[in-house]
Amino acid sequence: MTLVMDEPACREDEDSSSSHVVGVSLCDSAPLLWRVEDLRALRSQGLVGALLGSLPRTPRQNVRLGRPLLLLPEEERLLAERHAAAALPPANRDGEGAELRLQVEQHEEDQQRSYEEQTVLALEDRKSALVRAMTSSHAGSGSGAGTADEALRCRVEALDRSFTFPRSALAVQLSTARAGLAYCPEARAFLQADWPIRGQDNPRCDARYQVFRDLRGRGFYLTSAGKFGGDFLVYPGDPLRFHAHFIAVCLSLDESVCLLDVLAVARLGSNVKKTVLLCSPGTDGGVLYTSLQWSGMV
Repeated sequence: MTLVMDEPACREDEDSSSSHVVGVSLCDSAPLLWRVEDLRALRSQGLVGALLGSLPRTPRQNVRLGRPLLLLPEEERLLAERHAAAALPPANRDGEGAELRLQVEQHEEDQQRSYEEQTVLALEDRKSALVRAMTSSHAGSGSGAGTADEALRCRVEALDRSFTFPRSALAVQLSTARAGLAYCPEARAFLQADWPIRGQDNPRCDARYQVFRDLRGRGFYLTSAGKFGGDFLVYPGDPLRFHAHFIAVCLSLDESVCLLDVLAVARLGSNVKKTVLLCSPGTDGGVLYTSLQWSGMV
């Protein structure tokens, strides 16, 4: 079955430039966004990304994720094509590497100083709790004041010798920016809209990007569909308000597909109540969409 996708009443202008240049920080090959204003500008363009940030004490939690936001390669490429994103200059440019190392050393010194201060405060808090607990217990038992004072002094001295403050309990200020992404005009001057991010020479990447660009231009929102066995999850509106309607699988027109793979992805789409789209970019720049719907075994 071939699916004909109607053009929306207000098709997005893909080639229009954004008034806000999004600052992209590359960690190895992963494009990340750190600032709230960049995340807001990205969402205003119909792009979603995926939040990765978590708290240091619970690094494996996935209930309330925060910054940074990881971009899909297609989202990064679309922003670059619209001149709406820019990469940061190299860290060692004009001596910035030495300055960054000094900042890191200063940060480590500040953390060590904060750890020592919090250790003293935590020890005093533990002593106060011990004094309150032993005072109330001895008051209730009616034992002699001298014996109670001696026991309390021994316990406090033992606490002084054995107390350790774990670094995992250290209260820290979470950084929400990276070097070069400050709000001052001097730092913003490094972000140039015509700064190229990265090239994509892989034919597979090109096919995915053509599908992504076409669907985004039709007004759909897209996220990664790795856990659904596809390339993109396609939403009719903002993913915060809608469920995905389609699972997009990108294939070239001349690519052969095993029938069992087709059955598997169609059955998966049926189980999660989504329609599977086989998306094949054409030579004329358009994309051919074929829908798969499970109708049962014959």
